[in-house]
Amino acid sequence: MDLLDQPSDGGLAPHKSRLVAEPGPTDSFRELIGQVGREIAAPMTSALERVNAFATTGRMDRAGLRALRDEIECARRIGLGAQQLSRFASGRVRQNAQRMNLTQTLRDALAQRHRETASRGIDLRQDLKAAEVMIDASMLSALLQALLDWSFEHARSHIEFRIDVKNWPVHARLSCRFAHVPADELPDVERRSADRLDTVPWQLLRRLVQVLGLVMQRDDERGTVQLTLEFPKTVNEGILTLGPLEFDEPAAAGPNSQPMVGRHVLVVTARREIRNAVRDTLRTMGLMVDYVASIEEAREFCTGGLPHAVVYEAALASDGFRKLRAEWVREVPSLAFIEIAEQGRELEVSDLGGHRTSRIGRDVIASALGSALVFELSKDG
Repeated sequence: MDLLDQPSDGGLAPHKSRLVAEPGPTDSFRELIGQVGREIAAPMTSALERVNAFATTGRMDRAGLRALRDEIECARRIGLGAQQLSRFASGRVRQNAQRMNLTQTLRDALAQRHRETASRGIDLRQDLKAAEVMIDASMLSALLQALLDWSFEHARSHIEFRIDVKNWPVHARLSCRFAHVPADELPDVERRSADRLDTVPWQLLRRLVQVLGLVMQRDDERGTVQLTLEFPKTVNEGILTLGPLEFDEPAAAGPNSQPMVGRHVLVVTARREIRNAVRDTLRTMGLMVDYVASIEEAREFCTGGLPHAVVYEAALASDGFRKLRAEWVREVPSLAFIEIAEQGRELEVSDLGGHRTSRIGRDVIASALGSALVFELSKDG
């Protein structure tokens, strides 16, 4: 076990405080692979049952269709989490530490997934003090997305996010607290609930913590969990506080495989040849990519949550699309847009109606789209 159980402080209910240690040779990747398989198989089995029922009856209502989509989406997220776990285990991670506003980055991540929390009926409560840290921007984004994936998966009502700064040592702290067992199900479920929290998003989260040199503590008590992340490299009034944990040098020397892994891109195009070119180009980037054929389909698709970037065919950029885009940007100002034009040989960045847009030609999708996405998705961390 790489998580250490500590004794209770004498409370009436069972209490566990778990500190993350670095995974070592005793870590069983065989068990992890089995876990990934089980967690993917569960939603896919349910999805297959729905498909079989549809094949038999020829009918599926909107609720069933939405459930089918959610089950497939769940399996896909687990698969992407497994990809990231493989990436970090390989050591092919190059980190470029830069000054990041931890508070604003978390706010942006929560705003980007606001529609998802609304559809799940989760209330977000935020008490976020100002904090800046030195950290790799893309890995901070991956860390926060893993934290949100894990908490959204298990929270039963609301989630409390808090950011503050310890006086000594001066370390920024991010905490997340939520109930994962309803009060009327205690204490029967409590004995086995902690293990149910250790899903693939949790496995990914703790490995990101280790790679980034952070300190993490998890407290489980009476169906409620509180997770605290501590950032040793905190900027304090212009002074950088360096902790004893430094980035791993061998990893820093290697190539950064799949730097955009886990980011979500929506592609809006009615033409199969453009869709195929985009699919071939993005296949190795580790992105989560969805495709729709019209603006109305894009509107419907995004009712459950907004992506990180929208790649769209210029021919579809109607007045309706511009209004929809303005609506999305009001909700998530960091949302990136890349237009695929009929003509064009290089990446161009322009201002369309006050909104920044990157544009490439359809003939250079293979050579320019990946760079455009890295450029757009890296600028906000």
